[in-house]
This record gives sequence, C-alpha cells and structure tokens, in this order.
Amino acid sequence: MLKHFLTFEKNIADLEGKIEDLKHISSNSDLNIAEEIGRLQKKVAQELTDTYSTLDPWQKVQVARHPDRPQFQDVIDYMITGYIPLSGDRLFANDEALTGGLGYSRDKKVLLLGIDKGKNTNDRISKNFGMARPEGYRKAIRLMKLANRFKLPILSFVDTAGAYPGRGAEERGQAQAIASCIDISLKLETPTISTILGEGGSGGAIALTSGNVLLMFEHSIFSVISPEGCASILWRDASKANEAANALKLTAQDMKKFGIVDEVVEEPLGGAHRDYKNSLNCLGDIIEAKLNDLLKLSPEELKLRKENKYLKLS
Repeated sequence: MLKHFLTFEKNIADLEGKIEDLKHISSNSDLNIAEEIGRLQKKVAQELTDTYSTLDPWQKVQVARHPDRPQFQDVIDYMITGYIPLSGDRLFANDEALTGGLGYSRDKKVLLLGIDKGKNTNDRISKNFGMARPEGYRKAIRLMKLANRFKLPILSFVDTAGAYPGRGAEERGQAQAIASCIDISLKLETPTISTILGEGGSGGAIALTSGNVLLMFEHSIFSVISPEGCASILWRDASKANEAANALKLTAQDMKKFGIVDEVVEEPLGGAHRDYKNSLNCLGDIIEAKLNDLLKLSPEELKLRKENKYLKLS
C-alpha cells in the first residue's frame, strides 16, 4: 500500500486500507479472506482505471509532484550499471540538486545528468528540493563538454519546479548559467536524449531538455511557470491554480500535440509511482530505440536535426 494518496484518490485509499486490514485478520475467521481481498483488488483496479483515464490538468500536476514518483536516483538504480558520479563545477561548489556522472545504459557508455527532488526530508534539504543553483548548471556544462569531447551520448532526467530563485543564486549568475547550458546543449555533436520524469518547471528544466529527443512520462508536466505562480500573477490569487493549469496546456499530451515532446512514455495503471520497475523498463526500451537511431547520424546531421526541430517551434 502506498504511503501517500492524492486528494482525488480517496476511494482508492479507502479500498486499499480495507485490503491491508483484511491481511491482518486471523486465519481463524469465518470470512473467506482471499476471496474478499481479490474482490477488493478488482475494485481498486477499476477505480484506478476510471480515475487515471479522466485526469484533468490540475490532477496531472498533483500526480507529477507525487513524492513517490521515480527520480534520477531510481533511474541510476534500475536502468544504469557501473555509475560513477562526477562532482563540482570547478568554479564555486558542488550542487547536490543537479548531479551527473558516467555509466552504462544497456551496455552503451553514456554521460548522465539529472535533477532530483530527494526522497526524504534530509535528502530534499541537501538537494534544495530539486532547485539547482548556478554551480549545478555550470557542472552540467562541464560534463556536457566532456561528453562531446569523448563522443559519449548524453541522457538527462528532469524533475524540478525550476531553478533556485534565491539572492545568492542570482548574484552568482543564475540566468547566465542557464542560458549557457541551453547554448551548449544546442551545439553538442553527440546524441542527447532528455526525459521529464515528473515536473519540468521553467528555464531550470529547459537547461537540460534542449537536446535531440525529448521524452515525457504520461503524467508529467512541462511549463514556463507553475500553476500557482501563474495564478498569483494573473489573478493575484494562488488558489486559482486549477484554472491556471487548464490555461497553461502543460500536460505531456499537450506537449506532444504542440510538437515539443517527441514521445510520451506510458505509465502503469495508477501512475509511475506505483511500479518503478515497469515504468523505468518501458522508459529504458524507448531510450534504447531512440539512441540507436541517433547513433546512426553524423555530428553534422545531429546538429542540423536539432536546429530544424527548434526552428519549427519558433
């Protein structure tokens, strides 16, 4: 049973609670526990199907932010072998929110980059809740240049509300660091595949998603601003985030329709947070296929294809 249920999952939470209660009933009970559990599990599956097939944009935002969704550290655990972390921007410090390193993705040597929100309170604090600082983006630039030099494909994974907006970050050149990161991404001559795992917020996400291929999980989001931020600016009322989410067109399905995302990765019933293994295995299959296609292209073709992709969006 999940630890966290969203507000619209009340019926599912109640049913799964009953299943857990039944599992603790003594076997001496006259009730046929196995049969009752099976009946309730069918009801849970039906509730999940009904609920997740009709999610509105604001509910998608909530799923994208679910604390149990797969994160970059799960990608490393489930999809990558021989991972070696690389730290520091060689200028100021090491940022824990945006991390990277070398590893193997299904026997292909790759460079990995990821923004991670953290798994528990201490982890989230150390990773600044997934909001990278300038040194994080400068570390990404350093590692992307390294990958380009040694002709290593780059896989990046994003889950962030946006770059850190604090005074210190701005004083150290946050905007310049993000802009440089995007600039380097567009000039790379090695295959680059980016995936939005949960939340893709603002320029902090764009810095790691300006590559050859962009993938999004089915219930992830991608937006220039959070619904709460948008509502605060337009209506001076953050409680209108629901309306803002509808207006922003931020779902993976919207992004596919606009041609921004190349492929939407299907999630298991009830969301990726319910089944890491199948979610990341499906993602791994798609990345493998996309990477095989990109590796057939010359450096010039990779740059030209990237250029054409983004010119079409302008």
